[in-house]
Amino acid sequence: MVLERMQEENDIKQLNQEELDILAEEIREFLVAKISRTGGHLASNLGVVELTMALHMAFYLPEDKLIWDVGHQAYTHKLLTGRRAGFDDLRKYGGMSGFPKRKESDCDAFDTGHSSTSISAGLGYVAARDIQGQGHHVVSIIGDGAMTGGMAYEALNNASRLKSNFIIVLNDNNMSISENVGGISKYLNGLRTAEAYTGLKKGVEDTLLKIPVQGEKIVHQMRKTKSGIKQLIVPGMFFEDMGITYLGPVDGHDIKKLYKILNEAKRVDHAVLVHVLTQKGKGYGPAEDNPARFHGTGPFDVSTGEAVPAEGKDSYTDVFSKVLCDIARNDDKVAAITAAMADGTGLGRFRRYFPERFFDVGIAEEHALTFAAGLAAGGMKPVVAIYSSFLQRAYDQAIHDICLQNLPVVLAVDRAGLVGSDGETHQGLFDLSFLTTIPNMTVMSPKNRWEMADMVRFAVDFGFPCALRYPRGEAYEGMRDFRSPVAYGKSEVLFEEEDIALIFVGHMAGLAGKVRARIKDIGYSCTLINARFMKPLDTEMLELISKEHSLIVTVEENILTGGYGEQVLSYIAKARLDVHVLNIGIPDEYVEHGNVDVLRREVGLDEDTVVKRIITEYVTIRDGRP
Repeated sequence: MVLERMQEENDIKQLNQEELDILAEEIREFLVAKISRTGGHLASNLGVVELTMALHMAFYLPEDKLIWDVGHQAYTHKLLTGRRAGFDDLRKYGGMSGFPKRKESDCDAFDTGHSSTSISAGLGYVAARDIQGQGHHVVSIIGDGAMTGGMAYEALNNASRLKSNFIIVLNDNNMSISENVGGISKYLNGLRTAEAYTGLKKGVEDTLLKIPVQGEKIVHQMRKTKSGIKQLIVPGMFFEDMGITYLGPVDGHDIKKLYKILNEAKRVDHAVLVHVLTQKGKGYGPAEDNPARFHGTGPFDVSTGEAVPAEGKDSYTDVFSKVLCDIARNDDKVAAITAAMADGTGLGRFRRYFPERFFDVGIAEEHALTFAAGLAAGGMKPVVAIYSSFLQRAYDQAIHDICLQNLPVVLAVDRAGLVGSDGETHQGLFDLSFLTTIPNMTVMSPKNRWEMADMVRFAVDFGFPCALRYPRGEAYEGMRDFRSPVAYGKSEVLFEEEDIALIFVGHMAGLAGKVRARIKDIGYSCTLINARFMKPLDTEMLELISKEHSLIVTVEENILTGGYGEQVLSYIAKARLDVHVLNIGIPDEYVEHGNVDVLRREVGLDEDTVVKRIITEYVTIRDGRP
């Protein structure tokens, strides 16, 4: 088995062509087998097997730097740097990450997880190299989907001024997660037909070289001309016009051609872009047929590609999707926006029913929010569905373009809280902290599936900026009997007693209910309150419970710094209310990958830890100990 010989970086350089072909096949078989059991990103990794092999053949790691945009396609890179054994615990707590991690290997040059960052990071590496007089190569690998993100173009603008080698590999598979959209996708489609140019250029050069004496001089002069024939054949030549040498397109599954063109790129004394054409899901039929389905997959049956059956209960995303479509049927002003995540955010259903009011803006969260602001200013009711961790990228637009003008934009903040196996870059732990700092923004979170439906309706009809925060996974079906109307800025008292008041945020409902039952079993009374609104804060409720309780406890799946609990604590202190406050949430640290239940135990959001902390705090207060 050739793959077993890949014990450390650069081992691939010892293989002959026959062994390289065998290795590519073995890598695909290995990835399909492992990911079918652990879950993970499959289609994107199958598409870059040969490209990754060629990169490892052309460059020396860890001296040379490979920077993977997003990074979910780095599984082959991990295999070729001696981490094959780590795939048994891929994305499990304490196991190998599904993304590049500098702490995991010296061959991982930069931690990634969000899109469109690799060219900027690569430029930083190049500047550091040149300042220190070093000579290694820096390669940023970016997908065509990531090229829909504005940050990539900000970096390209700066890369065009370089006077030293910097290699950008554009992995073009015509996909981000779903199919690409917009002008840049059409532009790259045009470049894919550039073989006509390549053949013509070679023919012209071959003819000119036959001219005695002057032939070579003419070819040399032609090559020096930046635009040359390329400008005539491929309209615009965007990269060349910027001063970035364009090489390609090249077959991304032909190792020989890839190796050759990468070595050519190494000789360029400025920024050079290598355009590589790949097939997402290459080598595994089900992933080739449905690459979006196998972008990020759970366990599946290798023989059929079918997912391992899970319980058929609706997720919060499903509830959002269905209710939004119900609303849109009766209100033609409702529009939906996604940033290349139509299926992940549940907007695929909206797209089918209302295509003229559905907008996929590509991987461009900043644009998504300002575009929504324009829609709202023009009289529409836009709903922007974005994962919590990706919404971080559009903080300024939320402040400047939506809330400053008090426009009726709904932010559907999906994957809020701990999301699990994708790790630090994808955990939705900061949205409460940054959204509640914005004037005019309303922030709320539902306790169960029925309240989720009610809050979607409330948010769309609200008429002002509003963020609805909900987690990944199955919608909670407990507390069904508690369904009072959603009233602006008002919490919901579920059980009213004394001693301890437990206030939970959104999907912490199930945990809070269990904790209350345990506290009562121990012998203490406990009021249970559904916060509902994180902003505005229900100060009237806080005033009332402060009179009847010794301890107020807040529970949220958000970082404690700036979260709901800190807002409660701040108000209690400013109002000088005579009550103690205990905030329970995520510590001031990043949370790595792993099963969500395991992660909750690690951060202290499991039932046993929460009960212990509350009882210890209450007994200390009751006994008057400092």
